[in-house]
Amino acid sequence: MSAGLPGLAGTGVLLTGAAGGIGQALAVAFATAGARLLLVDRPGTAEPAALTAALDGLGADRVWLGQDLARTDELAGFVDETWDRYGPWEVLVNNAGIAQMARFNEVSVAAWREAMAVDLDAPFVLSARTAEHLVHEGRSGRIIMISSKNGLQAEPGLVAYNAAKGGLELMARSLAVELGAFGITVNTVCPGMVHTPFAGDFGLDWPRFEAYYREHIPLEHRFARPAEIAGPVLFLASSLASYVTGHALVVDGGVLANQVPRAQFLPAYHDRLAEGAP
Repeated sequence: MSAGLPGLAGTGVLLTGAAGGIGQALAVAFATAGARLLLVDRPGTAEPAALTAALDGLGADRVWLGQDLARTDELAGFVDETWDRYGPWEVLVNNAGIAQMARFNEVSVAAWREAMAVDLDAPFVLSARTAEHLVHEGRSGRIIMISSKNGLQAEPGLVAYNAAKGGLELMARSLAVELGAFGITVNTVCPGMVHTPFAGDFGLDWPRFEAYYREHIPLEHRFARPAEIAGPVLFLASSLASYVTGHALVVDGGVLANQVPRAQFLPAYHDRLAEGAP
């Protein structure tokens, strides 16, 4: 990851879900770019040892904070207290998320509400309160939601997650049109399948599912590495994306572009150049 992305050296970044696979990759990428980090995860969750080693090696300026994002009534106060105690941030990355795989009639109201609280309500409250501070102090800023391809296309067994991410997409665009006048951009990054522990409790026949899914990923038939999500996020956070707002950046290896997965039924690739064809 280049340390030369413009506008990130010394920039304050509040990142939720920092202990997860994508969160750790984001923290390292922002630290490499010279940002000052405010890293948030569940209360009682320690900074992972591998992340500590990486950030120490970079000499990262950082604070590790605990906050339950499901307690949405606490989040505006959390923003206020953190802002006053540790200083402002110009970049907010709403990365934390939860998902439960279940048939639609097996999703309890409690599970539905928890998904909405963490995946949709928390990003809204954190974004709105951060934006209020930025506007009050006359600062421009970047708000980035880690959404999902599931915010753009449904998938069975994930009705609550799909609904929350779909809401996140329109919420982000709504904030983009309201906050643009203040120089604050709002965008989403929509990953596909990523090599993280996130899906470990889905109860699938994972080996069969992974093999099937890989067949339908046009780009090298593989899942993304967490660092491959960090690059697009840093782009949106940097001044390179100063005129990009209200945008959903899909990072899924071409899954959503693959309308009908028929490649396996086509004739084998014919290397005409190897035969001297023009």
